[in-house]
Amino acid sequence: MMSDFELKERSAIDFVRLTDVSLEDIVSHMNDPRVAKHMPLLTSKWTHEDAKDFVTKKEGTWRRDGLGHWAILIDGVYVGWGGFQKEGEDWDFGLVLKPGNFGLGMRIFRKAIEFARADKRIDFITFLLPLSRKSLGVMSRVGAEFVGNTEQEGEIFKRYELETK
Repeated sequence: MMSDFELKERSAIDFVRLTDVSLEDIVSHMNDPRVAKHMPLLTSKWTHEDAKDFVTKKEGTWRRDGLGHWAILIDGVYVGWGGFQKEGEDWDFGLVLKPGNFGLGMRIFRKAIEFARADKRIDFITFLLPLSRKSLGVMSRVGAEFVGNTEQEGEIFKRYELETK
């Protein structure tokens, strides 16, 4: 018999719009302290209204740039959100998974990078990782290079870049 993890490893990953998942799923996800630990810009408990504002802002990036963040589903079940967002001239990639799904990050990341490589607009992507993130070997394994620290909204992040072309 396969474990839950093995089943998830064989399951279908779908990227859908954030509007396709319930706000309650997003609120629950963002209020998990294990998620907040690595999100220094997440400074308060989320409400239904916060989730609604978040989805509205992320939909705005789709209208503005033709690309944005997705809700990520495994066999139709919400496991987190992530995707590409234009930050100045750069395409930044973010991935925020529910704690029970952290182990699927590399698989989801590979699918997202496949998408980026097929998109003519994206020559390279950036990653902004919080200082709390200690395990960074994965960045070099995927070919991303550390380019220095950067500040965003008063917080310091480690900035990596990965060429996609």
